[in-house]
Amino acid sequence: MMAGPGVTSLGPRLLRGRTIVLEPFQPDHLADLRRAATDETFRYFPTPDFESWSAGLQSPARLPFTVRRISDGTVIGSTSYLDIAPAHARVEIGSTWYVAEARGTAVNPEAKLLLLGNAFDAGYNCVALRTDSRNAQSRAAILKLGAKQDGILRGHVWMPPGGARNEGYFRDPVFFSILAGEWPALKAGLEQRLRD
Repeated sequence: MMAGPGVTSLGPRLLRGRTIVLEPFQPDHLADLRRAATDETFRYFPTPDFESWSAGLQSPARLPFTVRRISDGTVIGSTSYLDIAPAHARVEIGSTWYVAEARGTAVNPEAKLLLLGNAFDAGYNCVALRTDSRNAQSRAAILKLGAKQDGILRGHVWMPPGGARNEGYFRDPVFFSILAGEWPALKAGLEQRLRD
């Protein structure tokens, strides 16, 4: 597929911050990811089948990362570029999860700074994000980044029973986006948050 004007590759490449590093996913990360994952972590999206996860990640439309804390080398989560569409200069950041102790810390803002910066530096015009309408913490975190809410798709995805979800339900995903022209101000805000 042809890329849009000025669009270059998103990677895979190592994205290093001050407290975390986003490592392009490798099969040898699976054991650490399994240890980090809990049922509660996947309350709002399907628990990965780690046995088949690795094979399913070999897609040109997805680029997964393992999130590792620099101070002690511990794997604390995962995040991905999804629906990579270079012809339209559009990409989504998603399938993001962290261990409980990393939530509400500098981990997510720093991961988003690295991923957004990499995407906009590669010439992408639009970065999308989405979350479950029930996930108030995630919605608040996305809005705090400065993303704009684009809409909600009602009853869009069936979430099967299991884990912390208990019984199944139809998920209403909430879509957000950040455009290239908005990035300089949002980047400054993220950098300030990480300095504070």
